[in-house]
Amino acid sequence: MFTGLVEAQGKITSTEKNSSSYRIKIECPFAEELTLGESVAVNGICLTVSQKDTSSFFADISPETQSRTSLAQATSCPVNLERAMKADGRFGGHIVSGHIDGTAKFLGSRKDANSFIIKIQAQKNIAKFIIEKGSVSIDGISLTVASVGHSASGCVFTAAVIPHTWENTNLKHKRPGNLLNIECDLVGKYIAHFVDKKNGEEYGMQSLWKY
Repeated sequence: MFTGLVEAQGKITSTEKNSSSYRIKIECPFAEELTLGESVAVNGICLTVSQKDTSSFFADISPETQSRTSLAQATSCPVNLERAMKADGRFGGHIVSGHIDGTAKFLGSRKDANSFIIKIQAQKNIAKFIIEKGSVSIDGISLTVASVGHSASGCVFTAAVIPHTWENTNLKHKRPGNLLNIECDLVGKYIAHFVDKKNGEEYGMQSLWKY
């Protein structure tokens, strides 16, 4: 479990990909403190440390993670890093599992007094969980939805980013059209699941066997 409070920025320095596997190497300022098997959120994606040295760690990427996230674009700018929350730690952000729901498109940003307003476009499957003043994780950053406009195809929403977050995450490097990893509010997803079941929506097994 994570909180969406980014600890540091790192960089994907290499990728190893073939027909059956995908592995990345991430430059990380706290790599020396990591242990094998530990979880680290990389742009909000919960990854497992499979190998490490004094300045970097390696993580294996599953086909599911490849299909759900923006990792393919992540080599072009810094990545946000957060270690898993300690049981006795402060809960400063919101509940973040590191299990990405999908990607959304960065539309742009503008200065607003001492903060920045970012605008994001999300597809329908994600838009249903985006509500005004609700929590959302953007590339592993815990943010609050400031405003949202829904349509039949999805939604466009904004979030206010304070100067500290702007300067210490990869948001300032984003350009219109870039993809962002989105994790919607965990509690909201469970509520929606049970409401859908109550309303008679069926959950079949056939879609589970795609691999």
